[in-house]
Amino acid sequence: MNLDSSKYYLFYDGDCGVCNRWVQWVLKNDKNDNFRFVALQSSFGQSFLKDRNLPTSNFSTLYLWKPNAFYLTKSDAVIKIGSVLSGQFSLLNIGKVVPTFIRNKMYDLVAKNRMNIAGKHCLLLSEEEQKKFIK
Repeated sequence: MNLDSSKYYLFYDGDCGVCNRWVQWVLKNDKNDNFRFVALQSSFGQSFLKDRNLPTSNFSTLYLWKPNAFYLTKSDAVIKIGSVLSGQFSLLNIGKVVPTFIRNKMYDLVAKNRMNIAGKHCLLLSEEEQKKFIK
């Protein structure tokens, strides 16, 4: 697979309503076409996890990957997404003043209850949006 190393790849739980709403929000606000999206359950998502010796059946963690540079998880990924979106969303950088272990405890609490919060939710994508998803 030929990946664009200038893009950020957001790996998410494709069966999670909270996660799918988050992806829709990023899609809507990604005015500079910086992001690509990958469900963790997809072939590419599973390869990403296996290549990094990460659990392949636990989908509660959000990953943000910049090829040949880094990958971030949980609250660090959320903060970086805000900074890439820029504008008012860069306010998410304020979260950096909170220690990572506290931010990730809050992230884990939401992740643990994500199915109760929003249940399952399917993405309904336009043709143009579908091009931003990797399977």
